[in-house]
Amino acid sequence: MTGQRVVISGMGLVTPLGAGVDRFWSGLVAGDTVLEPARRFTSAEYEGEPVGEVPGRLGPADGPRKQHFTRVAVEEALAAARLPSLPPGSLVFLVGQARAPLSGRNPRLDGEEAEFFGPPDGFLDAPDGLLKAPDGLLGSPDGKWSADAQVLHLSHACASAAFAMNLARAALRAGAAPAALVAGASVLNRYEYASMRVVRAVARSAARPFDTGRAGISLGEGGAALLLETASAARSRGLPADLTVAGVCCRVAGDKPAASSAEVVTDCLRTALRDAGADRLDHVHAHATGTRQGDAAELRAIETVAAELDAPAVPVSSHKGAIGHLLHVSAVPAIAAAALALRTGTAPPTAGLARPEPTERVRLPLRAEPLPGARLAAVNNFGFGGNNASVVLRRH
Repeated sequence: MTGQRVVISGMGLVTPLGAGVDRFWSGLVAGDTVLEPARRFTSAEYEGEPVGEVPGRLGPADGPRKQHFTRVAVEEALAAARLPSLPPGSLVFLVGQARAPLSGRNPRLDGEEAEFFGPPDGFLDAPDGLLKAPDGLLGSPDGKWSADAQVLHLSHACASAAFAMNLARAALRAGAAPAALVAGASVLNRYEYASMRVVRAVARSAARPFDTGRAGISLGEGGAALLLETASAARSRGLPADLTVAGVCCRVAGDKPAASSAEVVTDCLRTALRDAGADRLDHVHAHATGTRQGDAAELRAIETVAAELDAPAVPVSSHKGAIGHLLHVSAVPAIAAAALALRTGTAPPTAGLARPEPTERVRLPLRAEPLPGARLAAVNNFGFGGNNASVVLRRH
């Protein structure tokens, strides 16, 4: 099985636009934004800035919202892949979830704090805990998880899901697992909100990626899941197997804790395209959160690579003006958007963008526009601490 083509066979999302990949995509193409002052999230660190909240009707009747959002996204991904459950021996990469010894020991940690820190101490080792029965994490007793799935927690800041994609693809190409699931969720909580305020990343108004008047990020929340398999496995169930994870590059590099390096981003995107054997670039779904420095560095990188490929006016989009920044899982809605851009031949606009930065080799759509003949799309995903990743999708 070594070297087999790895495809995306299922996608699932819960976002501030609603439940489901279709709802996310239709809102994105329409240029909708749901960033507004919070209705439920409260914190001493929160000062009324716009955020992307998942509608209350989509939350659980009781229990942790993070687990609920993850479970709903996983169920959609499995249904899209025409699978009743994960095949035995599958790999599960959980992003945005972490074991935290403090949880369960400190009575002050409950609600959003407990969700931030993750499962309680001992949860992983209990007979009904995560490693022996992943249903424990998702609260799903209906057997959608294989009992012998190997669950791995991965954290590379806001690039976690893209790093997980890299590991998942490598494992599948090596024949180490029949399928790999990348899943997780982000919920608004005071710890992550405070961490963004400390570095002055949060905008007072809604995020406007690539706009000349942009002033920072808006945080969002939601759940996300991607199911990866070999093309032959997907085709055996009648799936089109048309979206290949063709190239990936992950880099931990840079000289600043929070700022992006245009040089590192350029190398990351260039290397991912080389890994894909690509000599063209039809579309980019950018990381673009709305910060002045980060968006500018990413634009320079895309311009450089587009010039090297002699690619004219590459359309570049971002979803973060629509739903906010989902932190550790932010790569999943980005990959879903890039996949659907290729499937539908449509480049979505960037919500909130009114006055685009001047560009030469890049086009920043203000409304949805056609992508005739598009076969290759890149997704950028970056995080604090020098975490950088680019993923290249090819449609067959």
